[in-house]
Amino acid sequence: MSATGTGTGPGVPGRLLGSGRTADVYEIDEAWVLRRDREGYGDAAAEGALMAHVRAHGYPAPAVRPSPGALTDLVMERVDGPTMVEAFAAGTLDPVEAGTLLARLLRDLHAVPGLTTPDAHVLHLDLHPENVILTVDGPRVIDWANAAEGDPALDWGTSAVILAQVAVSAEPVAAPAGAMLAALLADPSALTEDGLTEALRRRAVNPTMSREEIELLGAAGELVRSVAGL
Repeated sequence: MSATGTGTGPGVPGRLLGSGRTADVYEIDEAWVLRRDREGYGDAAAEGALMAHVRAHGYPAPAVRPSPGALTDLVMERVDGPTMVEAFAAGTLDPVEAGTLLARLLRDLHAVPGLTTPDAHVLHLDLHPENVILTVDGPRVIDWANAAEGDPALDWGTSAVILAQVAVSAEPVAAPAGAMLAALLADPSALTEDGLTEALRRRAVNPTMSREEIELLGAAGELVRSVAGL
């Protein structure tokens, strides 16, 4: 996210702290922020319930509290620190550390009992370096809008594809993204060909993807298969 300016629009409580692809984050006070979905299709109540569930089982998600606003408003704990991307840019986190941390966060999440049944697995489905904030108390995982229950292979596939899209691009961080991908998949993971295929399919129809990003999916999938030995 990029911090900027002052909030505008109905019901905005304070200044705009940051903006992502589909949502804006506004200041409430020193302890809380409001995350508002610009597209209007988010279910903040369901997202907040899942965040509260994983947090109750020790997973590092921000705290949440009921929102008096729209269904797309989520009030959550204000989390201070750089994202993994910002830490990498500042030279305080290397790609191998980043990939290893993402792998640990995936494993820890999939060990949390499901919200609907204990045997279900909670999936984040958007776990990548921009959605992990490095606080003085450890990492915090944000942006749970896509979270659901399902096969962990899909979660591993999603994170791998996101990194691989950058790794096969012309971006200056392509090489570090490749190193992150290798570290993510270095230890035994739950990634399968079916999980990767479904992750690629979902990325292809994701409305936030640009045409250029979608065109990279074929090469990204082949890179993931090569690294994972699928």
